Amino acid sequence: MTDDLLAAASAAADAAASPEEAMLGAMAVLHAGAGDRGAHLREGVLLPGQTQFFVAGAFLATPDGRFLMLVGNTGFPPEQRRLCVPIDGGDPGRVIASGAPLLIADTRSHAGFRQYLKTARMGSAAYVPLLREGRVFGLIIVAALAGGTLGQADLDVLTALAPRLAARWDALGGPAWVGEEYRHAVETGEAFFAAREGTA
Repeated sequence: MTDDLLAAASAAADAAASPEEAMLGAMAVLHAGAGDRGAHLREGVLLPGQTQFFVAGAFLATPDGRFLMLVGNTGFPPEQRRLCVPIDGGDPGRVIASGAPLLIADTRSHAGFRQYLKTARMGSAAYVPLLREGRVFGLIIVAALAGGTLGQADLDVLTALAPRLAARWDALGGPAWVGEEYRHAVETGEAFFAAREGTA
């Protein structure tokens, strides 16, 4: 299953004609297939009235070095299409600083977790850095509302996908695109700037 997920995500990125299409294609595959799809059925992982959902996307460093801007967002609220998180904020900031993948199987037992998603505090998350010539320029993330949804197998898929996605991003002119898109998002007010401490 993990090999199939990796192959499908890679193929979606390879078939894309633009940088964001590459991210959207790969993230759509991860959004639909990553994680334990029965995790939400375990007692106590969701609050009464909650329904399991997933998000996937890439956070890429902005040219000014201040933020990580959401690209290829799948499952995020529409108003957070261009969510911008401080580059040293929360777990995304830790991944950028360390250059190492991070799995948080259950955020309830992770004291440093910060909520940047507007609609809910995610219960499980996997982050993997994107590198160019040995330097981190962003990360990919998959998260789910229910704790215990994501595990090592999911982190392994993201880790194997990241260099392929980074190479495709560069081949499609991603570095120039992200600069132009960030300027556009700021000028139009589409950029959704989150506080470093998040909302929870």
